[in-house]
Amino acid sequence: MHNYFLQQAIDLAVDNVKMHNGGPYGAVIVKQGKVIAASGNRVTANIDPTAHAEVMAIRLACQVLKNFKLNGCTLYTSCEPCPMCLGAIYWAHLDNVYYACGREDAAKAGFDDSFIYDEIAMPPKKRQIAMLQLEMNDAQKPFLTWEQQENATLY
Repeated sequence: MHNYFLQQAIDLAVDNVKMHNGGPYGAVIVKQGKVIAASGNRVTANIDPTAHAEVMAIRLACQVLKNFKLNGCTLYTSCEPCPMCLGAIYWAHLDNVYYACGREDAAKAGFDDSFIYDEIAMPPKKRQIAMLQLEMNDAQKPFLTWEQQENATLY
């Protein structure tokens, strides 16, 4: 069964390249043996660097289920998720992920995200893109307001 859904993700990736001039990535989300969302990479089509196949499939699945948590769902993707997609997978609470190609395969094709993995491990001040924390009097106000909400939705 896993091979069947993973093949759909691979086919979606190939179709995305051939038919939509998009990136070579496809993702399928399955719940209880049924595909509930699928997408190819939409970065160039949407002019959106966050429109990776996994993120797009997560967005679609959340709309289908009307829930921002995807417990009970499995993601099948044509390639090992990048750091951004990995974060989205954890935030979406997917049960598991199956992928075909590894990040090394992506790097060989020109999609090398190893520098992002390296950057994440660095202290913010040492990253290639400057990340500087400024001290503000009201910096904690959003969190304090959140904590005081009686009906806040945890995620």
